[in-house]
Amino acid sequence: MTIIAHADEAMGEKLDLIVPLPEDALKMGRNIPSDRDVLLIENPEDFPLSRHVIKMFDLASSSVIFLILRSKNKIVGNFVLHSVGEPKFRKSHLDLVESLKSPMKIAMSNTLKLREVTKLKDILADDNRYLHGELRRLSGDEIIGANFGLNDVMQKAGHVASLDSPVLLLGETGVGKDVVANAIHYSSNRKNGPFVCVNCGAIPDALIDSELFGHEKGAFTGALTQKRGRFERADKGTIFLDEIGELPLQAQVRLLRVLQSKEIERIGGDKTIQLDLRIIAATNRDLEKMVRNGDFREDLWFRLNVFPIMIPPLRERRQDIPALLQHFISLKVRELKLSHIPEAVPGSIDMLMNYEWPGNVRELSNIVERAMILSPAGPLDFSDLIPSKEKKSHELPTYFISTDNLEQLISNHIKKVVERTKGKVHGSGGAAEILGVNPSSLRGKMRKYGIKHGRNFKE
Repeated sequence: MTIIAHADEAMGEKLDLIVPLPEDALKMGRNIPSDRDVLLIENPEDFPLSRHVIKMFDLASSSVIFLILRSKNKIVGNFVLHSVGEPKFRKSHLDLVESLKSPMKIAMSNTLKLREVTKLKDILADDNRYLHGELRRLSGDEIIGANFGLNDVMQKAGHVASLDSPVLLLGETGVGKDVVANAIHYSSNRKNGPFVCVNCGAIPDALIDSELFGHEKGAFTGALTQKRGRFERADKGTIFLDEIGELPLQAQVRLLRVLQSKEIERIGGDKTIQLDLRIIAATNRDLEKMVRNGDFREDLWFRLNVFPIMIPPLRERRQDIPALLQHFISLKVRELKLSHIPEAVPGSIDMLMNYEWPGNVRELSNIVERAMILSPAGPLDFSDLIPSKEKKSHELPTYFISTDNLEQLISNHIKKVVERTKGKVHGSGGAAEILGVNPSSLRGKMRKYGIKHGRNFKE
């Protein structure tokens, strides 16, 4: 039995007291008559349930009235009155107590719902803390190259982190602007608040105002409920506007108001909502050129360009590549659920450091993942994945670039290895050994993809 409140003539208090009941008291509780909602117990010591409660609270009860609170034939709780000394409760009091049934049932139901919401809110807050921790573990806490190629970037980030000034991150696609934004937020005084990421280029123009600023119920066709926008969700925290150069001019006007006054209005609403947030923007485009061409508002450019940070491309910080390689291998081992960490073939580091990396850190991450998919047991060979200097930077073997479908990619690679072994699957020099997989598992995949081997193999 859980007691959620107790009151006497001196005071009332909320409780969350779980009271273990002996078997005889449980039996009485289970056998409450279904046709009676109010009970008078004139001798509480003679009834196990009332006797146990009296003992628990050290009461001198001379009589007890139980008001059973039912909702749709389900008992949601009890309201219990104890008399102390003389005179005792009489049967004439039952009608008076029963008149409290409706308000007490509502109060009990609301209390139970509030307790449930509070519990769920606590669970959600705990999950949120865990997810923030995972974000920091995966990207925010460990900035690869912070002491080498990104040293200048991290020094600037450290200077501005404790302030609320807007930050503009500049750099090519794939250099890790999101990682630096994450690091700035979690190094700031807002680290316990939300960190909301928005890819401005991924939201359709027709939906961008609704996504950023929210809308009221009935504001337009399909607006069935009120919706908070991304800015409102970032209150007391940081909003990261990635690809800010893709923002339409109409949305740029409303963003300028947020920067100037830190307030918004939902679509279809007339209420001004004050916000306390920090804005970090990022782009790989030349905003100054866009301003000259009329594609980006000059006043917004001046507002955002308070503290620009240029993040260098990977080809300008090649000394970070060995650490990045090891970081991505460890990360992909967890993501791909591999049993051990594969090693790279000798000479891989030199090959990786000699490549120009047009896709920067993101390209390196993708190539590491591709190599681990193709050779999960290792060793990891990047020679077929990275163009040589004699090839154009975009040129890859046909069977790698012919499809983006992972299943087709795996099928193509198995075919290529089986062709190399002339249909041999098992044993030394067989396809299973080269791929680092169990021969039976490989045969199952070959059947799945319709790849012939052994006596059925034809070159």
